[in-house]
Amino acid sequence: METIGKREIWSYLADGNEPQVATNTQIRKGAGHRVRNYLDLAKKIAALQYKNPQYVFLFRGQGKDYKNQHRNSSLKPSLFRPKLGGSKLPGPELLTSRFHFLADAERRLVDQYAQVSEFEGGIKLKRQRILRWSILQHYEICFTPLLDVTQSLRVAASFAADPTADQAYIYVLGVPNLSGAMTANAEAALQIIRLSGVCPPVAVRPHIQEGYLLGEYPDMPDFDQKQHYPAYEIDFGRRVIAKFVFEPRSFWGGPDFPIIPKAALYPDDHDPLLDLAKRLKTSLGTQE
Repeated sequence: METIGKREIWSYLADGNEPQVATNTQIRKGAGHRVRNYLDLAKKIAALQYKNPQYVFLFRGQGKDYKNQHRNSSLKPSLFRPKLGGSKLPGPELLTSRFHFLADAERRLVDQYAQVSEFEGGIKLKRQRILRWSILQHYEICFTPLLDVTQSLRVAASFAADPTADQAYIYVLGVPNLSGAMTANAEAALQIIRLSGVCPPVAVRPHIQEGYLLGEYPDMPDFDQKQHYPAYEIDFGRRVIAKFVFEPRSFWGGPDFPIIPKAALYPDDHDPLLDLAKRLKTSLGTQE
């Protein structure tokens, strides 16, 4: 039996070719470890999973490495991000407005969901706030306290890879062992939602994307509860084990490791929940 607290985080840093012991701050502050192609990335993920067996890995792909005021990579849920084009974190007035908007979106979602006979799980949706947030977030209906991630490395890399961009980023997040559709871990203060386990079967997008969502535990339904958390704490950059950077144009290695086309990542013609999401978003109007 291993003594608790003895485990170290192993990662790839910008200035090394082998895994090394690192801190979360070192990883976030660094430029990211550059990988040549998808196979190179996959091999290094395998090495890190072997070195960090205490964590389950989830991935997030982005076209830009967003930094906080301390120049650390920041992965904030949409509700807590600055206004589009701005850099200042939202203040009490804006956060209160966003939470009210979210609550209104939840009510409308429940009402409209119940009107579609092919959607299963209407009672669960009424009872569990986290399920409502999951649909609102994944279908980009409004800002929520949840962050989109995936269990598929290829999906994350495909999301990040804009072929016209010079570089893209993959973040490896370490979470506790997963259990069922929703995992709540009080010690880590995390909720992990497996979208395929909470969305109705007709919702194709979350199944194709192997989507997961991360949230604080216990969740924060309003601004009053949010005040108990400093801004730096509501940042899933705190769960980052590794940060990789790659050049999209040379990353995908021929027929063996092709990028997932956008039409496959977003199978919108086959997803009736998307139709509901579009109607709901139109009825809600714009959000700051």
